[in-house]
Amino acid sequence: MTAFDLAFPLAAPFWALLVFAPKWRWTARIMASPWVPLLPLACYFALVLPHFGEWARAMLRPDLGVLQALLATPWGAGLVWAHLIAFDLFIARWMYFEGRERDISPWVVSPILVVTIFLSPFGLVAFLVVRSVRIRSRA
Repeated sequence: MTAFDLAFPLAAPFWALLVFAPKWRWTARIMASPWVPLLPLACYFALVLPHFGEWARAMLRPDLGVLQALLATPWGAGLVWAHLIAFDLFIARWMYFEGRERDISPWVVSPILVVTIFLSPFGLVAFLVVRSVRIRSRA
């Protein structure tokens, strides 16, 4: 199994807690750790460290052709995948706690989190809209 193959399975238990057990007391306890996204980030680091020079050069002088070439490699695609998985989980963790703080029903937040798993920008925008509505309704 490669780092690419491991990134999502390492994050999946956390997603399951957020979506299927949002009110379970252990969900909040587990998700309270800021280190939750560290597991998929381990895949990121495993992929980027052997190619750090190449990746750093590409990030310091962004060029579409260079980025396309790097992302066409197994390590480049895996790197971006692990990055997405970790940061989507980070965003989901924030949405979970923000929803709890704003008293947004898990029946609303959980489907948004499912969207976030697959299409994180859409999920984030949906959550921000719901959050804004909630804030305005309380004002």
